[in-house]
Amino acid sequence: MDRDQENNLRDELVALQQRHRALDEEIVELELSASVDQLTIKRLKKEKLVLKDRIHAIEDQLTPDIIA
Repeated sequence: MDRDQENNLRDELVALQQRHRALDEEIVELELSASVDQLTIKRLKKEKLVLKDRIHAIEDQLTPDIIA
C-alpha cells in the first residue's frame, strides 16, 4: 500500500468514526425524547453497525500482519 492510499484510508477512518459518534449521540437523544420513533432508531442503529464494520475493515488494512 502506498502512502497516498494509506492517507486516504486514514481520512476515511476519521470521517467514519465521527459519523459513528454522531449517530450514537442522535440515538441517545431520540431514545430520551418524548416521541420515540422506534423505526428511526432501528434504522440509525443499523447504519451505525455498518459503519462499525467498515471502520474495522479499514483498521485491519492499516494494521500490518505480525507473524509470531
